[in-house]
Amino acid sequence: MPRAAEARLAEATGLAGSIGLAIVHSAVLPLRERRPSTLLGEGQVEAVRGDIADKSVTVAVVDAALTPVQQRNLERAWGCKVIDRTGLILEIFGERARTREGSLQVELAHLEYQRTRLVRSWTHLERQRGGFGFLGGPGESQIEIDRRLIGERIIKIKRELEQVRRTRGLHRRARERVPYPVIALVGYTNAGKSTLFNALTGAGVHAEDQLFATLDPTMRAIALPSNRTAILSDTVGFISDLPTQLVEAFRATLEEVAAADVILHVRDAAHPDTAAQRRDVVKVLSEMAEGPHAALDEGWEARVTEVLNKADLLGGVSEAAGGDPGAVAVSALTGEGLPELRAAIDARISTGMELVDYAIPAADGARLAWLYRHGEVVSREERESDIAVTVRLSAADRARFERNQPAG
Repeated sequence: MPRAAEARLAEATGLAGSIGLAIVHSAVLPLRERRPSTLLGEGQVEAVRGDIADKSVTVAVVDAALTPVQQRNLERAWGCKVIDRTGLILEIFGERARTREGSLQVELAHLEYQRTRLVRSWTHLERQRGGFGFLGGPGESQIEIDRRLIGERIIKIKRELEQVRRTRGLHRRARERVPYPVIALVGYTNAGKSTLFNALTGAGVHAEDQLFATLDPTMRAIALPSNRTAILSDTVGFISDLPTQLVEAFRATLEEVAAADVILHVRDAAHPDTAAQRRDVVKVLSEMAEGPHAALDEGWEARVTEVLNKADLLGGVSEAAGGDPGAVAVSALTGEGLPELRAAIDARISTGMELVDYAIPAADGARLAWLYRHGEVVSREERESDIAVTVRLSAADRARFERNQPAG
């Protein structure tokens, strides 16, 4: 089902506003057909030109994918900078990325996009601070870039990203040696993932009512009701019509999802397009499980728990849960439903674990403590010479414990 035009317009204005653009005019323009030269019809181009002139607009955002020719022709017709949906998202990413990995990923996507914009009449790319220059104007520093230089830079960035992936792989293997279960938060942008992350971990991750507030993955420890420790990972938000080059560029970030034992799909239950947003997220994840270089295994759906966030806007968790069996309704803002979410995470992690009985010498506190850290102690009985425990462990942890190498 196509998304309502008004909802798409609201999202586009939110994207533009998130990087400080003042919205002076917005409109939905119906398309009878897509014109190869300008996308829009002649009458529409002329009407928009009048609005742009009346309001002294310097940047026009078209919420669609424009070809290089369409973008150039609209800029000539309207006398201002024109960026399409892909360019706008890249500009936001360029402004928000903080880590080395995030910056590399964004620059790669930017260069691959910009390489297609090098039409004959363009001899330079403009760059301004913060983003990647789509909003730049005359008078700012200009960098001479041709296809050869862009190609060389792309090759170099890909090599650096491979190194980043190898480093992340080493970190992941180090966690596997600990090991703690990994829980990944995914969801549509502005669904409240970072607010939920903060509520569950007590961390101070940047969180506000803004699209793409989080671009770099953040990881923190979380305590579960079973006393088990897990690692919670906050990731970049998804969005409809996410450019292909961005999906590829952010592959390393999304690898955290591939390594997760539990995937929490956080949804904005109060959003009118929550069902469509869910489809967009599932579509991207499904694409990650396809092809010879798939980042997700085929059974990733079995690891997903849906979290219906912002229940406070719907009158509470009982109303928000509605007819969505298996989903957990919460309000990251008020804390309602968080205990139930922790319990649901615990239950997911416990699936496939083994129940084992051990007799631990009373003096061997280190082994007992290890069991508490890595497993779920179901029962404990202190006897004269030892402590009898029944503990739920993963197969890997059981093997490690029984090899007498539990210390960690």
